[in-house]
Amino acid sequence: MKSNSSENSLPEPTKAELEILQILWEFGPSTVRFVNDKLNEQKEVIYTSTLKQMQILTEKGILTRDESQMKHIYIPVEAEEKTKGQLLNRFVNTLYKGSASQLMMQILGNEKTSKEEIEEIKKLLNDMN
Repeated sequence: MKSNSSENSLPEPTKAELEILQILWEFGPSTVRFVNDKLNEQKEVIYTSTLKQMQILTEKGILTRDESQMKHIYIPVEAEEKTKGQLLNRFVNTLYKGSASQLMMQILGNEKTSKEEIEEIKKLLNDMN
């Protein structure tokens, strides 16, 4: 397994795998059926595709599977914040040469940033000092 950092980090999940992780982080350990039903609230996803992706996530070490009951329960290995932090670090390092300030300037220059969000960011920055 190739690692981009000195710390032991799990492989980067794909977009489809992240959708599955988001459901597990929000609702907790779940069956494939539950995850597939939640995915189908957004778009049509075949059960066997969800099953295969969750099996791959397990092979990658991103999920664990509790096989103690008839219906297998899948559980994320790492907390949401840790996974998102690792993905964000890779993103900033790759696209912004490690500069969080360049990323923030790009985001704040985006027309979608509301005045309320800018005020929230100002408050967060003031609280950090």
